[in-house]
Formats: sequence, structure tokens, C-alpha cells
Amino acid sequence: MTAVHFQPDNFSLPELTDDERRILAEIRKRKGQLIDELEQLKNELAEVVSEMESIDVPENESLVYRKAQAKNRQLTIGRKKFNMDPKKGLDYLMLHNLVEQTPEGVAQFLFRGEGLNKTAIGEYLGERSDFNLKVLSAFVDLQEFHDMILVQALRQFLWSFRLPGEAQKIDRMMEAFARRYCEQNQGVFKSSDTCYVLAFAIIMLNTSLHNPAVKDKPTLERFISMNRGIDGGNDLPEELLKSLFDSIKKEPFKIPEDDGNDLMHTFFHPDKEGWLWKQGANRLSGRYKSWKRRWFILSDNCLYYFEYTTDKEPRGIIPLENVQVREVDDKSKHHCFEIYSITNEKIKACKTDTEGKVIEGNHTVYRMSAATAQEKEEWIRCLRTSISENPFHDMLSARKRRATNN
Repeated sequence: MTAVHFQPDNFSLPELTDDERRILAEIRKRKGQLIDELEQLKNELAEVVSEMESIDVPENESLVYRKAQAKNRQLTIGRKKFNMDPKKGLDYLMLHNLVEQTPEGVAQFLFRGEGLNKTAIGEYLGERSDFNLKVLSAFVDLQEFHDMILVQALRQFLWSFRLPGEAQKIDRMMEAFARRYCEQNQGVFKSSDTCYVLAFAIIMLNTSLHNPAVKDKPTLERFISMNRGIDGGNDLPEELLKSLFDSIKKEPFKIPEDDGNDLMHTFFHPDKEGWLWKQGANRLSGRYKSWKRRWFILSDNCLYYFEYTTDKEPRGIIPLENVQVREVDDKSKHHCFEIYSITNEKIKACKTDTEGKVIEGNHTVYRMSAATAQEKEEWIRCLRTSISENPFHDMLSARKRRATNN
């Protein structure tokens, strides 16, 4: 090892204790080792530089490499822009000639999906401009469904992007899917409307069977019954429906999970949110519980409530199905209104207990109290709008009528 000499720094060795002398010796030893290691690294680096300089790289090849590096950087930037804003991302990629400015070119880029957020893909495919509709058609035409049973084709289709939340967007996507499936599997269904209705029924079945918030699980008999007469007025073979039901029951759809918490996505653009006092009532027992202040969010035909605004998961969910809302007077609270069951049966709600387990609600009425009369009127208006608007139900009913009459 190279000898290293040190000069004393403002102290003499006799002034040091034995422990201090030992520590100083260790420091000097380690310093010498580091200097040797640095010298070795310096020599190795010099050898590498020498080897690189000896490699004969043509000037034009070096230029090609630099251009490829620049292209990769632009592609990475374009993907990030797309994930934040699909239209701006594609504009950037087209500007730099990284994506063809045609529906087919954009569809190819989305279908490959490298580095792309699948929620962003779904949002773009669901837009209704002429160009987007052509992209959707080209995107679906890239899918191969030949000789696939319907549930397998759906699994493949729904893995290539994430379905958006708007009914009209889902309608366009499912219509495109049904068209492509029937083109590649002629004779399976009498019309694409049959395929559309059945595909939608499978998606709804998947949600009902595997969503813990849904307590009333559908049976095979109910699934068969709800799909009677959809093939041009005729029934589909029960063996087919049973195989579809068993497939979904055994293995749910794998949904791309690249946009974080599903509930947070749901709550990003709520119809209404705010603090309310809540009191659950059970007509069957006649008991009323105490009032509790909760943060409420109205979104997607459901009313969610949280203990705190910072909570990521709701304490309870009230589906706005078979219910109505009305003003009520209460001796203990002002500005009250109720969500009540129009069938006088339990509302199909759920909540978490003190141990965090999801349990079924046991109420026929949910009574709320707002801070002001204006807030009460606004909540009632928004709730009634959400209850009366069920676009998925209306959309599917219309398509079912077409499938039955074809």
C-alpha cells in the first residue's frame, strides 16, 4: 500500500489519550485505503476512456444514435402528456411525427398501449367527435375475437382500456364491440343487438357477483330469466347462459387498475357534496338512532357518507334504487329531509362496522338535516335528479326492445 504521511494539526500526539491515539490511527489507515481505491478507479476509468476512443464510430452513425435518443425522449414526454390529457398528448406526438395523423395510426398507438394510462385510453375512445369515433372503430377492428366465446372476448376487450363512467360513452364502446364480435363470429347471434344486450348483462353480472357492496347476489335462474327473448324474440340456449354465468362467477373480470383508488375516481366530480347530520330509522322496529355528522358525496346514483373529509373509504353507501326523497319535520333538528324506500322494504345499503367489516344496512328510511333551508332544497333537488336519471337502465331497456323485435 502507498505510504501516506500526515502532519499534525495544532496538537501534539503526547496530548492525546490512548483511545484518541487508537481512533486517529484508524482514521489514518482508512484514509490511506481510500486514496489507494481512488487511484485504482482513476486508472480503470482511463482504460475505459482509451477503449472508447479506440472504437471507430462513423460520424453519420453517431448522428443516427442521437436522433434515436431524441425520439425516445419525445415519445416518453408524449406518453406522459397523453396520460394527463389525451388530446394534448396526441397533438404533441403527431407534431413530432411519432403517431400518424389518421384514425388508424392513433388506434395502433392506443392498442399497443405502451406506457399509457388505460383510463386515459378509455376516456379518449369514448369521445363523440367524428375523428374519435373513427379511432374507436379502428381500435376495435384491431381486436381478434374469432372463435372466442363471448365472455372471453369481453375479457380481452375490457383489458385493453378502462371503461369510462358515462353511459353514452359505454354505449358507443359496447356497440362497437358487438359489431366486431358478430362480424368475426357469424351465426352465433341473430343480430348485434343481441350481442350488445348479453355483453352488458355479463358486465352487470360481474359487478353484482363480485362487488361486496351488493348483498343481493343474482342466481343463475335470475340471469337466465333477465335474458329471455333477447335473440330476435327467441331465447338463447340455457347451456350458453349457464357457461357464461359459471365463468364470471369463477373468475371476475380483471379490470386495469392504473388510476388509483376507484372510489377516489368516482368522487372526483361528484354531483353534490357537503356536511349533513344523519339519523337512520328502522320502521320495522320503530327505533331511531342518534344524529351523527357525516360528509356526504352524491355520485353515480349513489349517496356515500364519510366520517371525515380526508377518509379514502366511505363509512356507508346508499344506492338510490327503489327510493324517493321528501321533506320532513323533526322536533330535534331543522331543515330535515328523508330518503325512504318506496316498496317499504329495506334499502339496499351497506356500511362498515367498528371492526371495519362491510355489513348490510337495516333501514327503510335515512333522515338527514342540513345547515340551512337553502342547503336542504339543493340536496333534495340533486337527489331527485339522481334518482330519476338512470341512463344505463334506459339505454339497456331500449336496446333490449330492439333485440327482442329483430
